[in-house]
Amino acid sequence: MGKRSWNRPIIIRTHFSSYFLFDLISTLVACYLLIPLSNSFLSSVRTQNSSMASMSSALTRFSGLSSKTTLSPDFDHSSRRTFLPPNRVGLKISSSSSAAADSEPDLSVTVNGLKMPNPFVIGSGPPGTNYTVMKRAFDEGWGAVIAKTVSLDASKVINVTPRYARLKTGSNGSAKTDVIGWQNIELISDRPLETMLKEFKQLKQEYPDRILIASIMEEYSKTGWEELIDRVEQTGVDALEINFSCPHGMPERRMGAAVGQDCALLEEVCGWINAKATVPVWAKMTPNITDITEPARVSLKSGCEGIAAINTIMSVMGIDLKTLHPEPCVEGYSTPGGYSYKAVRPIALAKVMNIAQMMKSEFGEKDYSLSGIGGVETGYDAAEFILLGSNTVQVCTGVMVHGYGHVKTLCAELQDFMKQHNFSTIEDFRGHSLQYFTTHTDLVRRQKEAIEQRKAERKGLKSDKDWTGDGFVKETESMVSN
Repeated sequence: MGKRSWNRPIIIRTHFSSYFLFDLISTLVACYLLIPLSNSFLSSVRTQNSSMASMSSALTRFSGLSSKTTLSPDFDHSSRRTFLPPNRVGLKISSSSSAAADSEPDLSVTVNGLKMPNPFVIGSGPPGTNYTVMKRAFDEGWGAVIAKTVSLDASKVINVTPRYARLKTGSNGSAKTDVIGWQNIELISDRPLETMLKEFKQLKQEYPDRILIASIMEEYSKTGWEELIDRVEQTGVDALEINFSCPHGMPERRMGAAVGQDCALLEEVCGWINAKATVPVWAKMTPNITDITEPARVSLKSGCEGIAAINTIMSVMGIDLKTLHPEPCVEGYSTPGGYSYKAVRPIALAKVMNIAQMMKSEFGEKDYSLSGIGGVETGYDAAEFILLGSNTVQVCTGVMVHGYGHVKTLCAELQDFMKQHNFSTIEDFRGHSLQYFTTHTDLVRRQKEAIEQRKAERKGLKSDKDWTGDGFVKETESMVSN
């Protein structure tokens, strides 16, 4: 082991006092004793007696100096170096992993006053059907959970099995197995309302800082809606999503899409709901309508704080060419149901874009929110919805296919997209792509102007006075024909 260097000169004048000699010797001995010595270090010290002898000789020379010798006033006792073992408290150790974490884009969002760790929300359906699965969603890290839709009288809800059918790539009967579409004929929750309310309350007690949203749907009855809202809010849920959009939600009882497709009826029911509710209300839109902005506009004007779009698209999944029966097949029969998953994403993006443009032009900077739904399977899919104005992105079928842990992949992919564009927060790019949508007439005008501009550039200079020094080479090239 080499000699320990102090790396600082001691400034000495012509006289040393005896107290300095004692102080210096004490300091040297203290430093020697404080530094932990390993076996190898001790062995090294034993082999360096000559070095220690040199130190002793130096001390002897110090002792021979006059007792009147004094320290320079420039010497600062308090500036002596202090040696700390590597693991002493107070030693700051930097972590490369923590530094990397600090540089990750921030996925947190605040929507209608609700703070979420990320914009990924469990959509209303089977992934939010009971306490066990909703707890799992929170544990895995989802930004919020929307429970499966509840109503006052669950006894009227009777589901059948099978109730799902999948669309795969390839022709009918093909061996290809890549699922691109999913149909369901499932109704709202068939569990007693009291059971669901008890589980809502338990979840909020266990996860007070996480966002739980109740999806509700009721028959055309003001007192019924008021009772349902009152009972649900007593559990402590953070918001309500109103199901105005289920395509097979018992329309004969004026529920689900039967309300969302009738703007006059929608306005009346929204009025009842918002007069009673004390938490934020999102209206969930049906895509099974000519202009989705009409019910969205009515909902916002009637007091709703947010819009969720889209719910499933009315569909017939297909016909089994062997049995000649439709799918999903229940005792040889079926009924049209709701279509979801990857294949609906282009339709969902168009609907979300239309709603976002309407909200921006008619409601400005007011604190209204938009939750995008439809075919989200990756974080990059989510980025598209956010670029079109969505504050949050809901996933339902994707959870049924990939599981609750898929949220980690979604978050990682969304952060990867953000890093590619140097976005730090969701708000940095939310709605950015809306500016690039216009009318077909405007596209024709823009293309005509661009073509004329390119032609003008190819023609080169019109006069000798147009030559410049800086662009001389490019100007020459602009007039070359081959």
